[in-house]
Amino acid sequence: MCSEIVTRFAPSPTGFLHIGGARTALFNWLYARGRGGKFLLRIEDTDRARHTPEATEAILQGLAWLGLDHDGDVISQHEMAPRHIEVAHALLEKGAAFKCFASQEEIEAFRETARAEGRSTLYRSPWRDADAASHPDAPFVIRIKAPDGGKTVIRDTVQGDVTIDNAQLDDMVLLRSDGSPVYMLAVVVDDHDMGVTHVIRGDDHLNNAARQMMIYHGMGWDVPVWSHIPLIHGSDGKKLSKRHGALGAQEYQTMGYPAAGMRNYLARLGWSHGDDEFFSDEQAKEWFDIDGIRKSPAQFDLKKLENICGQHIAIANDAALRQEIQAFLEASDLPALTPEQGDGLERAMYCLKERAKKLPELLEKGHFILAQRPITPDEKSSKNLDPVSRGILGELTPQLQDGSWERETLEEVLNGFAAAKEIKFGVLAGPLRAALAGRAATPSVYDMMLVLGRDETLARLKDASS
Repeated sequence: MCSEIVTRFAPSPTGFLHIGGARTALFNWLYARGRGGKFLLRIEDTDRARHTPEATEAILQGLAWLGLDHDGDVISQHEMAPRHIEVAHALLEKGAAFKCFASQEEIEAFRETARAEGRSTLYRSPWRDADAASHPDAPFVIRIKAPDGGKTVIRDTVQGDVTIDNAQLDDMVLLRSDGSPVYMLAVVVDDHDMGVTHVIRGDDHLNNAARQMMIYHGMGWDVPVWSHIPLIHGSDGKKLSKRHGALGAQEYQTMGYPAAGMRNYLARLGWSHGDDEFFSDEQAKEWFDIDGIRKSPAQFDLKKLENICGQHIAIANDAALRQEIQAFLEASDLPALTPEQGDGLERAMYCLKERAKKLPELLEKGHFILAQRPITPDEKSSKNLDPVSRGILGELTPQLQDGSWERETLEEVLNGFAAAKEIKFGVLAGPLRAALAGRAATPSVYDMMLVLGRDETLARLKDASS
C-alpha cells in the first residue's frame, strides 16, 4: 500500500482550460487534498507545433481562479525529453523494445495489403526479432514489443476490469526517427518519475492505458491506480460543445460565476455523496472518493450551476465576495472598484446577496452604492420623479435630519410621513428609489438609507427634489 497519495493534472497547452479539464483537475485535487497527499501539475507540451505560451497561461489562470493549488513547480513535459529518451534506450537494452528500420512506404504497403486481405492493419515489424548484426546504417525508430498473445486487463476503479485482446496492441513507436520521444512514452515516464500513484482522467484515455502498461511492465515499474471518468455532456445528452454554453473555465469567471459555486457544481458532475447537492470545500475534500463516481456521462446544466452559485453567494463572507468581484472586474477588463466603492459594496452585501446567482447581479443590485452624485435616474425610475413626487421628497428631507439613523427610527419617520400625507408607502417608495439609486428595482429603501448613511441620503434627496 502506498504511503502517500499523489495525483496529477496534465493538460495539453493548445487552448483554454476546458470545463471538462477543470473537473478532472478538481477530482484529482479533491482526492489528494482529502487524504493529505500531493496534487501535481504537468503541462504536456511535447507537441511543439500546437503548443503556445498563451495557452499555458490560460490554463494556469483558470486553475488559479478555481482555487486549485498544486504542489511543487509546474512540470514541462518537453523539458523532460532527455529522460524519456533514456527510458526508451533502457527498454531497448532490456529486450522490451527494438529498432525498426521500416520506411513509411513499407509500412503503408503492409497496411494496404492487410486491408485488401481483410486482416488487421496493426503493423507488425519484421525487425522485431532481427539480429543486431543485420541492422543497416539507416534511420530507425524505437518500438516497444507488444505482447504476442493473451489479454491485458486494465483494473479501473470506475469502469471495473476492462479486458483488451493483445492482438489489438501494435508495436508502438517510442522514439521517432529524429530521436524525439512520443507522447505515450512521455506520459508514463513522467508519471513514474513524479511518483504519481493515482491517474484520474477522462475515459477517452481508457484505451491508452493498455498501451502505456506495456511500458510500465517493460521497465518493471508499478502501474498506477487507474480511474477513467466519463466525459461531460450537455443537457441534451450530446457531447458538450459551444452550443451548450461557454467552454473555458475563465469564460465562466467573466460571466460572473463565483469560484466556490463552480467547484461545488463541478464536483457533482459525475460524482455524488448521497443526495447532497450543496456543500463546502472542506466537506468535498472529506467526502470525495472514487466509489462515488458514476460510469455514465454527466450532464452540464446552467440552471443547476446558477442555483448552486446563488447558494454560495448567500453564505459567502462579505470581504471575500468583495475580493472576488474585484477579480471578476479585472478578468472582464472592466473598471476596478475604488476603495470607497469597495467599502460601500462590502457594507451593502447583507442586502445584496439574497437571490443573486452571479456577481454581475450583485453589482446591479449594488448600483446605488457605486453611483456618483448627481444620480441620473433610468427611464423607468424617472417616471417616479414628477413634480408632485419631487415636492413630497422636498417635504420629507427635513424630517430625516434629526433622530437616530437606525432602521426602527427610519421606518417610524417614513410610515408616519406617509400616513400624514394620506398616501400608501408604495407611493413614497418609488420616488425614494429613483432619488437614492436611479433604479426602480433596488434593495429596500431602508437598507439603502442605512448603507448610504444620513449625509449621502439627504444629499441625494435634496438633488432629486430641487
